[in-house]
Amino acid sequence: MHKYPMFNQFFNSEKSSAALLIFCTIISLGITNSTFGPSYLAFWQTNFAGLSLEHWINDALMAIFFLLIGLELERELYVGELSDFKKALLPIIAALGGLTLPAIIHFCFNNGTPTQAGIGIPMATDIAFALGALALLGNRIPTSLKVLLTAIAVMDDLGAIIVIAVFYTSKLSVYYLIMAIVVFAVLILLNRLRVMRLLPYILGGVLMWILMLKSGIHATIAGVLLAFTIPFTNESEDEKSPSYNLEHFLHKPVAFIILPIFALANTGIIIGADSFQGIFSANSMGILLGLVLGKPIGITLLSFLAVLVGVCRLPGDLTWRHIIGIGMLGGIGFTMSIFITNLAFADAPDIINTSKMSILLASLCAGFLGFVWLKLASAKPST
Repeated sequence: MHKYPMFNQFFNSEKSSAALLIFCTIISLGITNSTFGPSYLAFWQTNFAGLSLEHWINDALMAIFFLLIGLELERELYVGELSDFKKALLPIIAALGGLTLPAIIHFCFNNGTPTQAGIGIPMATDIAFALGALALLGNRIPTSLKVLLTAIAVMDDLGAIIVIAVFYTSKLSVYYLIMAIVVFAVLILLNRLRVMRLLPYILGGVLMWILMLKSGIHATIAGVLLAFTIPFTNESEDEKSPSYNLEHFLHKPVAFIILPIFALANTGIIIGADSFQGIFSANSMGILLGLVLGKPIGITLLSFLAVLVGVCRLPGDLTWRHIIGIGMLGGIGFTMSIFITNLAFADAPDIINTSKMSILLASLCAGFLGFVWLKLASAKPST
């Protein structure tokens, strides 16, 4: 068993969440391509308090998802795989390979075209689906492999968050950005003063989200920043730790409410003859090849080079077949890939539609290949 109970809770929730996400995606695809399709798509564009329902989901609810990602990363940095520098190097380097090679592949296909903005789409890994696929293999998979995949996926998401902040900012308002930074600084000060009540941080986080929204930088970034202002004690299971309590509280709402709603609102893909033609476009090929080939090659190659030169080492119970397998599962993009698609092609619904179809196909292919590969790699030899 992993030495931190929180990891086991996290892994179990992701397993169930993946099944629910698949169900919601199937429901969304089915309704969209039925006679109710136009009404279903129009529902998510219903205006509420100045923003569409889809906008509220992608900007507000997903900020809570990003908050959870930030809290998970904070935990990994304090007491998890990233807390020891030598242990942290392998997932960091592996994640770097899984970020850069898919982006390079997409760039090679789309350099100088209107779809070049999609370079960030194949960079991310969906933690829920990747761990869900791994969970189907049961006890035949070493716990260290599950932990390594989690660390790589979290680092991947951090890389994707940085890409969103830097490359997907529309019109920047320096005034609101400075105000958001001031709020962030105040929350950091509260942390240094060891204010352990969650309420001041939550209220400050809401204010920071509003200011980020008005600044032009995607408002979900406020969720990540908020996570790193919340105090974390030395032991992750310490009930006095605000970070632990909030992460524990958010797991199930994010896994079983926020991500399923996101799937319902964002996987309304219209499947027709024209859509399948779009699969062979430069953007779609960049996404497909970036996720299915770029992820496993990038993760495995950089990990191998790092171990070869002695920068880091492979955990004792893992083999290179395991690393190739989690590299394949890293190609499951889904949530973050769809999220970046909406930012990259906000004014091009047809490109969004084919991009999402490519993401679904690539994620399905990556998940299947990774599952089969790891099942074969973990099979016990017959006596």
